[in-house]
Amino acid sequence: MSSPDRLDLIIDAVVAGLRGTLADQPGSGTGSGTAAASPPPAPPPLSVSAPSVSAPLTQVMKRPEAGSVKTPAATDPPAAGSAGVDGPDVTDPTAEARRALPGVNDPRDPRALEALMGSTCARIGVGRAGPRYRTPALLLFQADHAVAKDAIYRSVDQRLLDELGLFTVKTRVADKEEYLLRPDLGRLLSDEGRQTLQERCVKGPKVQVVVGDGLSAAAIEANAARMMPVLMHGFAEAGLATGTPFFVEFARVGLMNDINSIVGADVIVYLIGERPGLGRATSMSVYLGYKPAPGLTDADRDVVCNIFDGGTNPLEAGAYVVQLVRQMISHQASGVKLKLATMGQAVGANEGRAG
Repeated sequence: MSSPDRLDLIIDAVVAGLRGTLADQPGSGTGSGTAAASPPPAPPPLSVSAPSVSAPLTQVMKRPEAGSVKTPAATDPPAAGSAGVDGPDVTDPTAEARRALPGVNDPRDPRALEALMGSTCARIGVGRAGPRYRTPALLLFQADHAVAKDAIYRSVDQRLLDELGLFTVKTRVADKEEYLLRPDLGRLLSDEGRQTLQERCVKGPKVQVVVGDGLSAAAIEANAARMMPVLMHGFAEAGLATGTPFFVEFARVGLMNDINSIVGADVIVYLIGERPGLGRATSMSVYLGYKPAPGLTDADRDVVCNIFDGGTNPLEAGAYVVQLVRQMISHQASGVKLKLATMGQAVGANEGRAG
């Protein structure tokens, strides 16, 4: 039975029941005389739960539609390989076991799909419900988006800065909203910040280590404490004098030019939080520059990026940064100039072997 026909039956049943209820009320006749002269009594409130209504209505509602499919009961076990939501209480969609669960029903090659999903952080194999995302995939997307927003808007824990012995200076940015809208202000120290560096920083070191929040406070909290000891120990072993490390709030990459106009280091090593991706808010980068100064660009810098437990290990990244700093000081260059210098050295070595 189609839905319109079923609806007509329900309406007919309700009308028939109401007519029967009105017919049973006193004074419902059509006689003449004194009854016609007096005002008719107000009808009592009607209720669809009256027996005359409920009985036929219940019978109609019990009729199943043609071709209807049985709805699984709450106690029915989930289908094998189902990626649906577990029960009335939604499980944590960010759990690794849930994150790695394929959302495609009956994949042609399940092992190949799992291997492909395990080879990338991209959102593949999430399945679909018609033209839409499935509920678990949508919940994971929303949860990861919330993590990314928290990483951007949250401040680095002061306890971490105290443990690392870092004092704080600020750029010319007033708050987080302005930081996102005015990147140029994040490349310049505030007047107070410049004064603080003048008073507290060693001038002219071989290496100056700076930590900036950037676009992810979570990245600094996850990696800085593990990487800083490797850097400081490595520079000491290499005989490279380091300046006074400090932290910058509302920092952009280009700030290293303004910083070095005050401290005058040979090399700036700048740890900064990367722009978070969905579900990947702990990725940090280290930017390096040989004698950075106002007017220099990304072409004059080197970077070690994707530093987090799922990417470049912080300890290995620290060791590589020390090696890269030694190359910069040896060639007195960074960025493209350093690449050209090392390429020329390699070409000269190869020509010497050929000769």
